[in-house]
Amino acid sequence: MPARRETMQALQAKMAEPGFWDNPEVAQKTVARFKAVKTIVDPADEITRRGDDLQAHYELAEEADSNEERQEVATVAETLQQDLERLELRMLLSGPHDAGPCYFSIHAGAGGTESCDWAEMLMRMYLRYFERSDFKVEEVDRTDGEEAGIRSVTLLVTGPYAYGYLSCERGVHRLVRVSPFDAQSRRHTSFASVDVLPELDDVEVDIDWDKDVREDTYRASGAGGQHVNKTSSAVRLTHLETGIVVQCQNQRSQHKNRAEARKMLIAKLYQREQAQRDAELAKLYGDKGEIAWGNQIRSYVLYPYQLVRDERTELKTGQTDRVLDGDLQEFVDAYLRYKASRKSVKA
Repeated sequence: MPARRETMQALQAKMAEPGFWDNPEVAQKTVARFKAVKTIVDPADEITRRGDDLQAHYELAEEADSNEERQEVATVAETLQQDLERLELRMLLSGPHDAGPCYFSIHAGAGGTESCDWAEMLMRMYLRYFERSDFKVEEVDRTDGEEAGIRSVTLLVTGPYAYGYLSCERGVHRLVRVSPFDAQSRRHTSFASVDVLPELDDVEVDIDWDKDVREDTYRASGAGGQHVNKTSSAVRLTHLETGIVVQCQNQRSQHKNRAEARKMLIAKLYQREQAQRDAELAKLYGDKGEIAWGNQIRSYVLYPYQLVRDERTELKTGQTDRVLDGDLQEFVDAYLRYKASRKSVKA
């Protein structure tokens, strides 16, 4: 905590310097980092203060020998313990990119309309979760399914510890239900994958943009206004060596879409390098940096019974509607504890 407090003070001093806003883009990133650190330091100070108050309250209850006062102290202590546990979980997010924004992508698996519909259900679930978490969301790219749903979508998610929390959701998500597209009402299993990449501005990746990357431009599809849809403003980048493809179509200008796509490609290449050194991520990523099918992290069963089960932590609940409406924090927290326990065992 002292280190985080020093970081917050240093950032605060930097923000007070003359000319801080001369470069708005850099300034906004500094402010975002300050807010992220502040979401840990301020609650820690508040919990310390409440703990001191609770101690004084306990001593008064003992002096008064009052059962009613003791019960009130117990209730306050339970609430304080819950808040402390939430803060401890957030402090687990200490990775180099955990505090920053991220690119959050959903891709439908094999299965046509079924999987496209499932991918759209996942997008709705996560958009609700982002809203609950006070994250801001910007759509970077989207490809709709032929009949229903989406083939893929990429969102830029910003907010304190967006990458740290959302990286817990990376993997394959499996749905079992009676298909609304099957005239015979048979049970179907669908898959969709979630990928999460940190937005990187301070990482250097060796790329010759002229030789190593093929750039294609095309007209954006879907909503976006007359200018977006009638000019070749959308940009697709293909890294020739790895075959990794990224695209961006949300901005009005080709220049802005190219800049956003380049940041996404850098993030994918950086994560691919990291995955080669990380056994856990290596299991999730194939030769081209895509999530491999069959490694589902969570199953959502809507028929013949109701159950959401996380395959990593074994956390499960029968309240499927609540989960699909974005109430995911319990699963995210469980995975953070799971990762922490694995690290302690390895240590």
